[in-house]
Amino acid sequence: MIVEQTKSQALLERRRRVVANGVGVFNTATVSHAKGAIITDEDGKEWIDFAGGIGVVNAGHCPQPVVDAIKAQADKYLHTSFNVVTYEPYIELCEKIAEILPHGDETKVMLISTGAEAVENAVKIARQATGKQGILCFNDAYHGRTMMAMSLTSKISYKVGCGPFSSEVYRIPFPNYYHMGKGLTEDEFVDEQLRLLNESAINIVDPNHLAAVIIEPIQGEGGFNPVPKKYLQGLRAFCDKHNILLIVDEVQSGFARTGNWAAWQQYGVQPDLSTYAKSLGSGLPIAAVVGRAEVMDAAAAGSIGGTYIGSPICCAAALATIQLMKDEDLNSRAIHIGNVITERFKSIMPNTPSIGDVRGVGAMLGIEFVKNGDPNQPDGELCHNVVRACADRGLVLLSAGIYKNVIRILSPLVITDEQLNTGLDILIEEIHNHSK
Repeated sequence: MIVEQTKSQALLERRRRVVANGVGVFNTATVSHAKGAIITDEDGKEWIDFAGGIGVVNAGHCPQPVVDAIKAQADKYLHTSFNVVTYEPYIELCEKIAEILPHGDETKVMLISTGAEAVENAVKIARQATGKQGILCFNDAYHGRTMMAMSLTSKISYKVGCGPFSSEVYRIPFPNYYHMGKGLTEDEFVDEQLRLLNESAINIVDPNHLAAVIIEPIQGEGGFNPVPKKYLQGLRAFCDKHNILLIVDEVQSGFARTGNWAAWQQYGVQPDLSTYAKSLGSGLPIAAVVGRAEVMDAAAAGSIGGTYIGSPICCAAALATIQLMKDEDLNSRAIHIGNVITERFKSIMPNTPSIGDVRGVGAMLGIEFVKNGDPNQPDGELCHNVVRACADRGLVLLSAGIYKNVIRILSPLVITDEQLNTGLDILIEEIHNHSK
């Protein structure tokens, strides 16, 4: 008996035959069309989206104002390269970003296409601004897959066979309180981690050689680990003491995900440079480096940027996205979503030892699975099984963490409460079904 393939299965088989295997398959869902927080696959099945295109569609799938802005711009011109012909959407977007993400008294912005490009350019700017070369980064960090960004990225499985990597990259432990606290209060733990940070100036790298420290305020791929506020404040002080620039990577955490335009605004710590992408453009490829004007202007003419630096189509999409986020107050919505998720999981944790921790900021939340309630016994198998079981029931999820034992929730912020709770019902039921 021959079983006919579904349209989704056929599409996935075509993918297998022609797309390079190195392109990851995080989920076997397909898409015919999507709106809000719902994806409809090639066979007409509806999926609740808790992945958001890896944190890209904070404003939802195909928000109408953004679609309209893209269509309007497409009727005017598609590309000239901003290096060659100046166009207004680029300037307006830089003005809007500088307004909502001010870096000191005067802020400047550059646009590119991806988060990895933003990181690469931020490093180049920092090196030119300081005349120094070293970059200090953290364990469990993820900053992209281009060569400098991959050098900064911690996860080995993303880097096997890709070297040699960029030089002058130094790494210290990220202050992960859940995994490293070992009975200390958070204040005691942070004090110890700041002591180690300052000791790095003795046993890891001369701070007079460091151009910048780069940090994600909430690690993404690393497992949705928020940096303690006191640590980020101490890191700022360390940078000031040694004339080092602080780069905050907000590619995944920016644009309403954490309840503000950037997580650093909630921490009350001002970076010298910061990077953005993902939800800035509602799915169109656009990214930004933002910084203090005197730092940004230290880059020599022609040393940053590229052919596709702020496509006019992408700029139009980003402008409409920012306006929609303001109109819908998605920063407040993120706080509400985060509270709903946190309350539901905190209520079941006492009777679910497989859930080791629930953490994050705003609507950027992770659920970590462990064995025997032990932070040092990650349960990647349980996480994998839960993700697959949820997919069978129409819920799109992503894992994270160096052991792939963290489920990260990145649902569109326009998700309805009904959709959110339906997705959480499925997730919680499958956790219970697969927990031993």
